[in-house]
Amino acid sequence: MSLKKKLLAATAVVASLAVLASLTFFLRPVEVSLCLTHLREPLNGFSSQTVTVEGQPLHYLVTGPANGPAVVLVHGLGGSAEDWLHLAPYLTRAGYRVYMPDLLGYGRSPRPADFSYSVRDEAAVVVGFLDALDLKQVDLAGWSMGGWIAQLVAIAYPERVHKLVLFDSVGLYHPPDWNTGLFTPANADELNQLEALLVPDPPRIPAFVVRDILRVSEQRAWVIHRAVASMMTGNDTTDNLLPTLKMPVLLGWGSVDRATPLNLGNRMQTLIPHAELAVAESCGHMAPRDCTQILGPRVVAFLQK
Repeated sequence: MSLKKKLLAATAVVASLAVLASLTFFLRPVEVSLCLTHLREPLNGFSSQTVTVEGQPLHYLVTGPANGPAVVLVHGLGGSAEDWLHLAPYLTRAGYRVYMPDLLGYGRSPRPADFSYSVRDEAAVVVGFLDALDLKQVDLAGWSMGGWIAQLVAIAYPERVHKLVLFDSVGLYHPPDWNTGLFTPANADELNQLEALLVPDPPRIPAFVVRDILRVSEQRAWVIHRAVASMMTGNDTTDNLLPTLKMPVLLGWGSVDRATPLNLGNRMQTLIPHAELAVAESCGHMAPRDCTQILGPRVVAFLQK
């Protein structure tokens, strides 16, 4: 084959691959984006690991110096370890070893059909995670539902939690004044309402991405429904338990959070008088992801006191 023909054949192959990649992204943008995120993680110092907890292979990310003080970050409802990719570098640069588990039912952890997905049982998973990695005492942080889980761990096992950080956390008795069904949007309008609830001035999402988000939402809806139903019973609220906390506590909050309004952070601070409150101005419920330039340094300063 002549050089010209070889070049033409190679060009055809490259063009075919480009078309295939474009088609794959168009049909499955959520999976492609997540796959690319996973591929970049090792390049940014994140190691993907699994450990057996309650008979299940729990997935987690870990980063930072192996001998650094341990920080465990617990994601919220519908979240994953990747939710912490923006905040974790602040901690690793300060010398901390950062662990980010995927709770059962989320991320790359399994979704067992016989698990309750309640905050109390997820708290037991977090304690099992600490045990499996032989983490005797850690700085523990949780975001939204993860904050509720972190509260339960700190209340039940205060000797295991050196310092506690709660970001835009639920846990107090506070029936939401918005439709919790938005956590599993079934159409574009519901997805737009969810985005507006979580993010101030959310960007427009392309139609093909909306379609794929709704597809993924439908697949995972049963886990979310089970978790929300458990939380809405009010059985595990922490109003009467937070005053018992003795370890240092930092409350990080977006000032314009609509999902868990700042007044909840103020209530938590009243119940934990020694708690510090760090408010990220103009930030919403996604402040630990979108406003790390504000919260990151504050968290590091708090942990280093």
